[in-house]
This record gives sequence, structure tokens and C-alpha cells, in this order.
Amino acid sequence: MTTETGVTRTLAHTATGKAVDVYAPPGAGPAPAPAVLLWHGTGPDEREIMRPVAEAAAARGVVVFAADWRSDAPDRGMAHLLDSLSFVRERAAEYGGDPGRIVVAGWSAGAGAAVATALRPDLFGGWRPAAVVGIAGRYDVPARTTGSVPLKDLADAADLPATTPATATATTSPVPVRLVHGSADDQVDVRFSWEFAAALQGHGHPVRLEEPRTDHAGVIMSEFDPALGRLRPSTAEHAVEGGRITARALVEAAGITD
Repeated sequence: MTTETGVTRTLAHTATGKAVDVYAPPGAGPAPAPAVLLWHGTGPDEREIMRPVAEAAAARGVVVFAADWRSDAPDRGMAHLLDSLSFVRERAAEYGGDPGRIVVAGWSAGAGAAVATALRPDLFGGWRPAAVVGIAGRYDVPARTTGSVPLKDLADAADLPATTPATATATTSPVPVRLVHGSADDQVDVRFSWEFAAALQGHGHPVRLEEPRTDHAGVIMSEFDPALGRLRPSTAEHAVEGGRITARALVEAAGITD
């Protein structure tokens, strides 16, 4: 499927059968593009709500993988999330993505899950993403990818010697972190991103926090529809701008600048 921006969407599935929408940029050349794995929040299997931001980011040159997962699974979604990460690491090249340049990003509950992948390389065989992006999230609660608290992981890594195998890479060359959080978010207070950004800076992590004047859904260019019981794309000025800022954060985290 091709959108008005020239972005092509393809449906794929992970090993556990979860759906993944792959958004490929227009006019893809022979060289692979950076890959962005994008996770939704706690609503089960809601990858579709990430479409506006995924399309906006793909239009600027990255391959976006928007994956389903279920927060109501017995393991709180961990297996689904990690399976989608394995899918992108192993198969990004099939869709024009660069497996050596993977950004992990997430919105709401997906934010902590995404950021945690940069703080616990010991759980991924030493692998780390090129960058992570947390969108309207909390970082003081257990992440659904690791089961540990990102703020605590950050502090624990700083307390260990740089020669410790599980933390040496993380402490000597921290993964860049981008944070986006609406200043009018009444679901997850923006202070959670303030506190995390301050902690990251205190531990020497490259971090940038942006606060568009929008709400929890607006940062992904959406709004809540009571009739649907879920989010839908929004054309409100604050949401369009919020989504634009989020899409820009995704592509800049991947190393693309205009």
C-alpha cells in the first residue's frame, strides 16, 4: 500500500505471529536505510494507532516497523516485544532496513520498554540499539522488555566498574536518548520525562527532551475517540505539530538530518 507521501506499508509477522506494519520510505535507493522499531502503549495489539507518526517518519527516510504486542499477556507483553526486536534485528534488510542502525522507540508504556533496551545490554548478548526514543512515558516503573526499572538500571550501571562485562559498553559509550512528552499530557505527567532526562544527563548520557504543546495522544498525531474506544488520527493543530516533532525525533535519532 502506498500513501500520499509515497510511503509503502507492508504487513509482516513475527515468530509468535504478531503483526508488524513495515513502512518503507519513497524512492528507496540501493543503500539500506536506518530502521526504527516502534511500539504502541498498553492497548492490546494497537500498532495501527502508530500509523500517523510511522508514515511521517518513513517519509523522511527511515524504515519503520510498528509492531503489535499485548500488555494483558501473562508476562505483560515481554515475549511479544522481544520477538519484534528479534524480527527487526534479523530481518530488517529484507525490507530495506539497516540491521546495523536500529533505533528502538515507544509511546506511553512502550516508551520505558524501548529505553530499557539501551540500559541492559547484558540481556541482549551485549547488543545495543543505535539510539532510543521515549514518547510520553514513565521510567520509574519496570520496563516490559527487561522487568527492571530504567532509572534504577541507570544508577546501577554507573555504580559498577567500567570493566564489568555486562556494563562496560554502556558506561563508556552511552546510547543516545531522545525524549518527547506533551506539556499538556494529563495521562502521564511530563515530570516523569524531566526526571529521567536529568538522571541521564547526570550519568553522562546524550539526551534531548522536547515538549510540544499537546497531550498524551497528540504526540503521536492522534486523539481519543469515545465511540471507537481507542485513538484515531487527528488533524488538530496541536496534534499535527506534536506528531511532527515526534517523527523528527525518530529520524534524527536514526542519524538523518535535513
